[in-house]
Parts: sequence; C-alpha cells; structure tokens
Amino acid sequence: MDDYERKLYEQAIKKWGIDAQVKMIIEECAELIVKLVKLDRNKNGSTADEVINEIVDVQIMINQAKIIFGEPLVNEWKKTKLGRLAKRLDEDYYKRNDNEVKT
Repeated sequence: MDDYERKLYEQAIKKWGIDAQVKMIIEECAELIVKLVKLDRNKNGSTADEVINEIVDVQIMINQAKIIFGEPLVNEWKKTKLGRLAKRLDEDYYKRNDNEVKT
C-alpha cells in the first residue's frame, strides 16, 4: 500500500477506533460471504459487480487489519502460507504427471 492509502487507513482507525474497525472487518467479510453464496442463485441472486464491490470493501478493511495487527507479522505469515500453497500445487503437479505417465 502506498503512503496515501496508509494515511487514510490510519486516520480511519484513529477516528473510529480499533474495536469499531474490527467490527467493520467482520461486517464487510459477512457481506462478501452473502454475495458469494447468492452468486449462483437464479432468483434473488448476486451479480459479479456486487461481488466485486464487496471484495473491494473487504480489501480496504483487510489493509486496516494489517495496520491494527502488525503488517510485518501479517507479511511473514503470508509468505509462509504462500510457500505452503506453492508446495501443494507442486505436489499436485507431480501427482498428475505420475498418473499420466503410468497410463
């Protein structure tokens, strides 16, 4: 995130407080969940634009959460989890190729 964005997030946290912003994180995540659940419904369903709108709201709140809970620690965990994902994908790749070679 750039300096402008960080300052906005810090101002929001200062203005409304950590507790209120954590509750907003929960609320925005819940709204995204609802839109995603309703995405495949024909009647009273969500549109891709509505989902995108909620994704942006969640991203904004997640960036505030990084500031609240410590961005360096979040980044450290992210790196670890991305490493796990890469390893799983690599294992899946080799499993698929092993199966293709055997048949």
